[in-house]
This record gives sequence, C-alpha cells and structure tokens, in this order.
Amino acid sequence: MDWKNESAADRIIVALDCSPDEAIVLGEKLAGHARWVKIGMTLYYAVGPSIVNTMHKLGFKVFLDLKLHDIPHQVYGAANSIAKAGADLFTVHACGGKLMLESAERGAHKGAAEAPEELEPPAVCAITVLTSMDADQLASVGIEVSPAEQVERLASLAHEAGLDGIVCSPMEAAQMRELLGPDAIIITPGVRPKGAALGDQSRVATPAEAFEAGASHLVIGRPITRAADPVAAFDEIAAELD
Repeated sequence: MDWKNESAADRIIVALDCSPDEAIVLGEKLAGHARWVKIGMTLYYAVGPSIVNTMHKLGFKVFLDLKLHDIPHQVYGAANSIAKAGADLFTVHACGGKLMLESAERGAHKGAAEAPEELEPPAVCAITVLTSMDADQLASVGIEVSPAEQVERLASLAHEAGLDGIVCSPMEAAQMRELLGPDAIIITPGVRPKGAALGDQSRVATPAEAFEAGASHLVIGRPITRAADPVAAFDEIAAELD
C-alpha cells in the first residue's frame, strides 16, 4: 500500500466504533471528505462482512480492526475470509507469535486470489501494545519491560514475518519509523486534537505530533464522530495537518 504521496486527509482513518445505523449516517456525512474508515469489533460483530461493502459503496477504504489472535490455523481462515470480504487492511496481534503472523499473511493472499473477482490482498498490520495500556498494566500481565521495549520487540517480530506494518501509540512512532524504514505502514491510535478528552487512552499525542513522529496513518474516533459537526471536525484536523 503506497501511502507516501497521499494527502493528510487521506491518511486519517475515522474510527466508526458505534452502531450500524450511526455508522451509515456518519459514512454518508463524511463521504468525499475522509478516505478511510475503521471498522472494529463493535460494528463488525453487529452486522458482519456486509459492512465492508456498504462502506466501499460510499467511497471509503476499509481498515478492518479485528485484532486476530488465535492458533495459526484459525487466523489463516479468518484472514482468508477478511480478504474475500474486500477489506483493504486488517490487524492481528503480534503477541500471537511469528507462525500466527505468517499464517495471517498467507490467508490474506489466498483469500484475495480466491475471491469471485480477484482482489488486491489486504495489507496486514500487527498490533503491538494497546494505547490503553501503560507500564503498570503490562506488568499486571507478566510483561516486565516498558511499553516502548515491548513495542520494539513485537514490531521486529511482525517485520520478520513479512507483515506490511504495525499499530503503535504515537509515543513509539519515531522509534518504529527508524526500526521499520520509510515504507512501512505505521498506524497510530491514541490521537487527540488539543483540548479533546483522553477517554480510555493512556499514551496519546496530537495529530501533528503523530505525523511528525513518523506515523503513516492516524486513527481518530470520538473527536470526529462525537463532534456536533463531524465533517467540520474532520476538515479542521485535516487542514491543520496540511
């Protein structure tokens, strides 16, 4: 996925973490402004793969953020189905291990080739450390290193497995750009415009800070979707970045 010549607006991924009805209303409003939408578990589990086609018809690329994490056989099958559904990008948990990550990549390519109309394989990105987690929470699950160290460890594993990129907080974006090189997809959630509520995020930055640090794409949800005017909120963020 070639992202380096895209505009700032085309590198903002709007997170539709809401009901199906709300997602369609937001999609209709943001069509022609945003290029990407994120479909997470809340929305996908409510309506299934049809939501990918719905968003494509509105003109969006779809980031299917299901964070796959299972035995390699199951992840291969899930990735195969995701590719056939037409997703442009999806996520797996890097902590599932190298074999699982490689299975996701193979499943994505096989599913795209087997689709009724052969598709481009979706990009596969690995979740490193969730932006809601800090050092104390990592320690509570037995990981006795800093978030930055754990992100580097898991990003290196994803790179070795041949994935297209990673998801990390803006705090690690510069470190990851240096580690993974100029072409890697580096998606940063935990992006909040100045003055916006943090919600359940622990490691955050402003959109400009995230881009300057090396992020290729920003995931922004509530500051846009819960705004009184979502289109104006999106356009304001994009204009500041441009």
